[in-house]
Amino acid sequence: MELRQLRSFVVVAEELNVGRAALRLHLTQPSLSRQIAALEHDLGVELFARIRRRFVLTAAGETFLADAHDLLRRSDEAVRAAQRTQRGELGTLRLRFVQSATHEALPRLLGTFREAYPEVVLDLATMTTLHQTEALRDGRIDVGLLRPNAPAPVGGRAGSRGGGGDAPGDGTVVVRLAPGLESQAVSADPLVAALPARHRLARRKRVRLAELADEPFVFYSRPSGPAVYDTIVGFCLAAGFMPRIEQEAADVQTIVSLVAAGLGVSLLISPTPLSNPEAVVYRELSDDLPPWPLSVAWSPDNRSPILARFLELL
Repeated sequence: MELRQLRSFVVVAEELNVGRAALRLHLTQPSLSRQIAALEHDLGVELFARIRRRFVLTAAGETFLADAHDLLRRSDEAVRAAQRTQRGELGTLRLRFVQSATHEALPRLLGTFREAYPEVVLDLATMTTLHQTEALRDGRIDVGLLRPNAPAPVGGRAGSRGGGGDAPGDGTVVVRLAPGLESQAVSADPLVAALPARHRLARRKRVRLAELADEPFVFYSRPSGPAVYDTIVGFCLAAGFMPRIEQEAADVQTIVSLVAAGLGVSLLISPTPLSNPEAVVYRELSDDLPPWPLSVAWSPDNRSPILARFLELL
């Protein structure tokens, strides 16, 4: 049984006249009659009968017509779904992100994408930069929102040590994050000090790293973000001190809560989480520190149409 036979049967059933049905189908009457005969042979039943010179459906034909409509509808839906998937309008986008992306970049990117492609399923989870890089190489995720290992100006030019970059004609800077991967910076974010609201430096608009040398610190746990941990420690060492880390946490919201409780100060990548200004304040650093790029990364070997649509919007 073929779909063209089903379509021919449905049109004949609607017209109950082979001549009119053949005109609708742009077929000759003999060709249409052969299709119906072949369908009846395949089914082993008569679908039509002549009663008093009228062409009518048999009981088997009536039953088969309802199912034929359903089969054709499902067939058309399958075709449309395949076409929409090819256009990147259906399917799943597997995206992983570092925690510091959740306060501004992630909502902005996902909001734009969701508006354009509302039926795409978003598979989202936090993941460190290192693990994102491995997952992108292995094809386990489609796109990553991550922090390169060292801060650099937006555009990632200083980060091109991993393999050089390209500059497309539209001015977008695409750089190699790691062998086999490409990335594009979407923001450059400064480091800020998080202080308890009653801290001695809380009334200042800006503070120097060296002024925090004797303070207890609440820090990211190194396993949750080794690049962030090592880079921030490196900034402190460059300012002349090793931070005295008394509390660690795996997520930024917990760090802020511990700072609010007076357990120490911290250094966070902005944008920072919303918090009660009577408990925690954020202050700019006067040190000449480079901003920290946030980049979208992907594998050029990934041929997912949905990834292509995401990168177009990016």
